[in-house]
Amino acid sequence: GLGSPTYPLPPSSYKAWTATFRWERCYGYEYLYAGPLFIHQLSHVWIDFRDIQDSFMRGKSSDYFENSRRATFVQQRYAIENPLGFAGYGEHCWGITASEGPGPSSLKLNGIERRFEDYVARGVPYGPDDGTLAPWSVVASLPFAPEIVRPAISFCIHQAKLKASNAYGFKAAFNPTHPGSPESSFGYWVSSWHFGLNEGPIVLMIENERSGLLWRLMRACPYIRTGLCMAGFEGGWLNHPGQELVLPVHGTA
Repeated sequence: GLGSPTYPLPPSSYKAWTATFRWERCYGYEYLYAGPLFIHQLSHVWIDFRDIQDSFMRGKSSDYFENSRRATFVQQRYAIENPLGFAGYGEHCWGITASEGPGPSSLKLNGIERRFEDYVARGVPYGPDDGTLAPWSVVASLPFAPEIVRPAISFCIHQAKLKASNAYGFKAAFNPTHPGSPESSFGYWVSSWHFGLNEGPIVLMIENERSGLLWRLMRACPYIRTGLCMAGFEGGWLNHPGQELVLPVHGTA
């Protein structure tokens, strides 16, 4: 919006946005808080935030890429601590974000009354949390923290069997605490759905981790560059025009 060539937003709008930020310390990590993991991911699908800073991040001696890395580690630490005692949570089983769930319903399981939700913006560490995990959100953190994401992907494939033989990637969500339907082969609740909004970031963030293709393409977009500069971003690739990807011309059909 700030980079629009026709009706750009005023810089004051971005300042108003950053005024809502909450800087917190969770599990030993200081970061800009947002509960659902997707909030730390989706803008990074398109924009390379490594080493570029706005006024807020300059004040914290950080950047939004490092912030998302920390948020990813907070997710893992929350799963290891597992304060609500949900089944399955652990070092390689995490990923709490806005997602479908097995509810709305309440069940008494092992003497504990559990409330399960449908689609809600689940988050860490303050909730809501009903034991529902979203594998796609793990994969979308691949560029930030591959050292913990790769083992978690392996877990989802080989232990949780969430990919199996289906052609559309991971199921949208699963909940090892909820017993699921009697006919389920998993022994716990697994979503029957696939959502393009989830599958897209999987493909794009894998490519960003592999080659940085999407990031380099978007560096060449003048509206992105202008908008970032209007928001006060400096440093990194913004200070070095010409680093964007140049695509070969193959002619026309």
